[in-house]
Amino acid sequence: MTPEQIRLVQDSWRQIQPAAARFAGLFYSRLFALDPSVRKLFKTGLEEQARKLASMISLAVGSLTRLDTIVPAVRDLGRRHAGYGVEERHYTVVGAALVWTLEQELGKSFTAEVEQAWRSTYRLLSTTMKQAAASEENA
Repeated sequence: MTPEQIRLVQDSWRQIQPAAARFAGLFYSRLFALDPSVRKLFKTGLEEQARKLASMISLAVGSLTRLDTIVPAVRDLGRRHAGYGVEERHYTVVGAALVWTLEQELGKSFTAEVEQAWRSTYRLLSTTMKQAAASEENA
């Protein structure tokens, strides 16, 4: 990721952060609309899950300039998600729901550059998670 992409992601998340609960609710609504089968993967209530989502996004976005500090947590998250039954195909649906939700929340601020920066961020984090999940399966 370039420094400019990091800045775009961090600036756009700052715009959303005050309404993170609404963002998470919209995200999960979109996720379940895209793939209703993923609903069964969530054992906790959606309010708790929404808090976890907003917290993890905040942590990841805040750590983009020092990825070495977040990679261990992202790998652990990938291993845990594999244990919950998350499959590689789910990452595509989550990415689509994330980008759609960002577009809804940011409106005109969701430029092509902001979209590309978020896609790069998600690709980096999801690839790390998938690699950790695969290494866990092969262990």
